Amino acid sequence: MFAHRRLFGLTSLVSMAVAASVLFFNAPAVNAADPIKIGFGMALTGPLAANGKMSLVAMQVWEDDINAQGGLLGRPVKLIYYDDQSNPSQIPAIYSKLLDVDKVDLIVSGYASTQIAAAMPVAIQHKKLFVSLFGTGINEKFHYPKYFYDPQRANAKARFHPRVFQSRGGAEPEAADDRAGLC
Repeated sequence: MFAHRRLFGLTSLVSMAVAASVLFFNAPAVNAADPIKIGFGMALTGPLAANGKMSLVAMQVWEDDINAQGGLLGRPVKLIYYDDQSNPSQIPAIYSKLLDVDKVDLIVSGYASTQIAAAMPVAIQHKKLFVSLFGTGINEKFHYPKYFYDPQRANAKARFHPRVFQSRGGAEPEAADDRAGLC
């Protein structure tokens, strides 16, 4: 049951992030048949591999489920990932390749706070939306307004960097019910 709730939270978070990325962050026009490419590094070998492999399976289940339902925004989803070998020093090159060579539409984190922290400078340099799935406290150092993390770790209003809502010039929304999006 916990895995199902976790996967539902992941689905909601990534779906919202993809929509936000495509709609609000000046994504170029694309063909509806082109997949939405979501890139990440994942610990598939080394000391973090047990958790990384389980995380990858959950993400692949999500990918299959979303594509079986017609994709996101009418487009199929494609995960592009590389083994980070449980080594944070591998992360910058992986995320640079994802963004510069693979041209992914969205980057998400792999498993572990050390890996996520190592990816943040690349996300910031490329001014890309970055969704963290399995880490805590990462943005306390960086204060990056395009960084989003797992909503199961905080109340609804605290999920996002405070400037996210101010950047559109509108009033800051009321905090949603703490149960919203948390299954």
